[in-house]
Amino acid sequence: MSEPQADALVFFGATGDLAYKKIFPALQAMARRGRLSVPVVGVAKAGWNLEQFRARAKASVEAHGGLDPAAFEELCKRLRYVDGDYGEFGTFEALRRELGDAHRPVHYLAIPPSLFGPVVEQLGKSGCARGARVIVEKPFGRDLPSALALNQTLLNSFDEKNIYRIDHYLGKEPVQNLVYFRFANSFLEPVWNRNHVHSVQITMAEDFGVQGRGAFYEQAGAIRDVVQNHLLQLLANVAMEPPVSATGEAVRDEKVKVLRAVPALKPGDVVRGQFRGYRSEKGVAPDSRVETFAAVKLAVNNWRWQGVPFYIRAGKCLPVTATEVLVRFRRPPALYTVSIAPPNQIRFRISPNVAIALGTMVKAPGETLAGRPAELLAVHNPDSGEMDAYERLLGDAMKGNKTEFAREDYVEEAWRIVEPVLGNATPVEEYEPHTWGPDTTGMIAGDGPWHDPAARSE
Repeated sequence: MSEPQADALVFFGATGDLAYKKIFPALQAMARRGRLSVPVVGVAKAGWNLEQFRARAKASVEAHGGLDPAAFEELCKRLRYVDGDYGEFGTFEALRRELGDAHRPVHYLAIPPSLFGPVVEQLGKSGCARGARVIVEKPFGRDLPSALALNQTLLNSFDEKNIYRIDHYLGKEPVQNLVYFRFANSFLEPVWNRNHVHSVQITMAEDFGVQGRGAFYEQAGAIRDVVQNHLLQLLANVAMEPPVSATGEAVRDEKVKVLRAVPALKPGDVVRGQFRGYRSEKGVAPDSRVETFAAVKLAVNNWRWQGVPFYIRAGKCLPVTATEVLVRFRRPPALYTVSIAPPNQIRFRISPNVAIALGTMVKAPGETLAGRPAELLAVHNPDSGEMDAYERLLGDAMKGNKTEFAREDYVEEAWRIVEPVLGNATPVEEYEPHTWGPDTTGMIAGDGPWHDPAARSE
């Protein structure tokens, strides 16, 4: 059964960095496509009025994507503003008045996690949660106990069906295409299993450091920042079974099943590293043991994937900025081809550009029966008219489409997997900036080598 369309959008943290960089540009894009037809109420404590709020919105779109005069005028007509403290009941009474006849609002918590509880509690007390949905920005807790506590806080005021845990990564076109490519091409299904797949590697590399966000990174680290969420989501997209339907719950059911089949990590499954110079960053402890690099080895213990290792590697100050998924197939026997050929592979380039490549062997020119590797490559160059992740996910939340939002049980399973290796459960090895981190050859021995996105030009 389809969900009713929301009749208002409220976003808390309306004067903050996320709103400035992402939300206002997404709202202008929605207005450009004719997908924004409801009041948009910003809530913050800045001492501003509506005109100052509109000026902030204009500065935002000018800095991030460009001003579209007609679309921005349409957005401006819908903007409302409530100024007040999140801890004061009067702020939420003012919000209820500003909502007017709207009875199915979407409340977007673009605020620090420490404020989720107080805001959700006030939404419940003021009646603003009645008939409403709530969008919660990651992180969804910082470990399993805090995730359980956050979920309980949300459930005190909202039903699970009305909770939308947003991670912009799930709204990215190439991430969604990974699932579509799998299930829309029948040639993959016969080989997408333990009988033919040798191993899977997922790499998220960044060639920059923490970019002045040392205080934040000290509270996160690579495992919390990207492994527990973004990269386990990519793993689920690679490994999930075909859903029984295209409904959000059917898709989310299959993703949860994947994570349930993944045993919790053990210290021997993890290598953590920290780039030289990290401790000099502002906000970083001089004796910090927080990882800026993590490599982990996981298993998916179900019928399809039993025995296939899944490797995840992520880090900062690496040689390149790129995210790729590499599915490596088993080698063919060395009979007809004289020598053992390298394995075939499928490579999904997620960012900074988009590509799907099939790694094959072809005969090398000459008299001998020798081969050389070649890739069959499809490259997509996004144009300026494509939806960005925030526009897509905001629109989905307004429509009640939960497909690309994390469910309570998914979040808790993801934390269960990484929980044993959080904090200082394993040592941190220092590595030189713009290298591939500490030595991980022992981890991947027999299944390697690690795939190097830096060797790719596309």
